[in-house]
Amino acid sequence: MNLYRFEVTTHTFVTPVVVAADSDEKAFDLVEIELEKYFLKKPEIVDISLYEKRRLRGGGAAFVLHEKETIIK
Repeated sequence: MNLYRFEVTTHTFVTPVVVAADSDEKAFDLVEIELEKYFLKKPEIVDISLYEKRRLRGGGAAFVLHEKETIIK
């Protein structure tokens, strides 16, 4: 199991999404599912970028999300 940090880009905003999944493919699927759950109307997605991936172990895993940090310039 891995912890994934994605950056989702729409035409109006960029938002981080963190999911736990067994594979990269499942992680991308979960990003779209979580966006559908969070927004009343799913935004038009321009890009979903994998930002970080960490293996979940007994000690756990974590990401620090700074509001101004982005891979989009």
